[in-house]
Amino acid sequence: MGAEPAVALGIDIGTSGVRASAVTAEGEVICLASRPFADDVSARSPAAWWAGVEDCLKELATAVSLSSIEGIAVDGTSGTVLAVDSDGAPICEPLMYNETCPDAAIVERIAAHAPLDSPARGATSALARAIHLSRQPGVRNVLHQADWILAKLGLPVVASDENNALKTGFDLAAGLWPDWLEACGMDIALLPDVMPAGMPLAPVGRAGAAFGLSAGCRLHAGTTDGCASFLATGAGAIGDGVTALGSTLVLKLACAAPVNAAAYGIYSHRVLDFWLAGGASNSGGAVIRHFFDEAALKTLTPLLRPAEPTGLDYYPLLRPGERFPVNDPAWPARLEPRPADELTFFQAILEGIMAIEKSGYERLTELGGPSLKSVRTVGGGAANPAWSKMREVAIGVPLLPARSAEAAVGTASLVLAGRERWP
Repeated sequence: MGAEPAVALGIDIGTSGVRASAVTAEGEVICLASRPFADDVSARSPAAWWAGVEDCLKELATAVSLSSIEGIAVDGTSGTVLAVDSDGAPICEPLMYNETCPDAAIVERIAAHAPLDSPARGATSALARAIHLSRQPGVRNVLHQADWILAKLGLPVVASDENNALKTGFDLAAGLWPDWLEACGMDIALLPDVMPAGMPLAPVGRAGAAFGLSAGCRLHAGTTDGCASFLATGAGAIGDGVTALGSTLVLKLACAAPVNAAAYGIYSHRVLDFWLAGGASNSGGAVIRHFFDEAALKTLTPLLRPAEPTGLDYYPLLRPGERFPVNDPAWPARLEPRPADELTFFQAILEGIMAIEKSGYERLTELGGPSLKSVRTVGGGAANPAWSKMREVAIGVPLLPARSAEAAVGTASLVLAGRERWP
């Protein structure tokens, strides 16, 4: 146990499981607990979400004193929604962040009434899922995943945060659920109140006593898992970028003002004192895994030659179509000519992905974002030092180490910032 007490607790309801992190006032991680979901069925089960939270809090309580915790926040998968009855119990299965609305007519109705730049539009609209659930018998509220966990922790009035509410149609500029939601078929009365991410909401009260939390510990408005992951890295100054090198390439940039460009799938979250804009390319690690298995990657990675570019101009995609930094459903993959040497082919793919990364940050700047000042990296590609060296040269800004890759740590840091910003 560290010398400093834990004062903030972040809970992450992610795609693969639940994680919780206890941190000091300086943001030092004292303890991290995790409970993976047993299977895909559990990943979409509110009962499994809550069981994971209970297990994580009980584990943390064996390692640190939770009585010193002053605030708790929760992040959840962006766009996951569920309908609950008057007792707060789910009345049907939730609709997850990656599911399409079962009723295509709802999506069409949103397309007819929502502003053209609204992130609530599209086939995977969170608003469409919310409208569908709002029509179920016995529904009292339609909540986001993080909202429901806050309610289980004792929040007396259902509430959400601006980050989770954005894709459900919340108007950040006006600070309300807009009237056009009703035209789309959403009863606004069923939606939660919305607060800025990190804002203290209410004491946890008796609901937290079973975990050793004090009655004065406050529940804070949370965020999405994506925003939490950004905060976890330590980024937050204007011009800070975070690149997620996973199966796809996802870029996020801290901005002084919102950057919204529906054509590129770009919208902005408000997080504390900055705006977080991001875009996602169809390129990324999935292309690498398509051509190279684990054994080949282990063999080839140490042989990369960062100082000797291949000169091959690749745009690595598994199939035609790109959304960012170019928006073209027919955008062609470029993986030719293919050299006989597998090492050269591997390096050329990495060079192609890093060229997309550079172009992506340039696109965010062109659309109104700030000049890039630094980049932190998360995801599997972050562990490749040769690729990192290549990227730093190509992008032209320092690649800084990420403080953490755990979203729960970012959510805990949101609590710390909330303590400073709001009484």
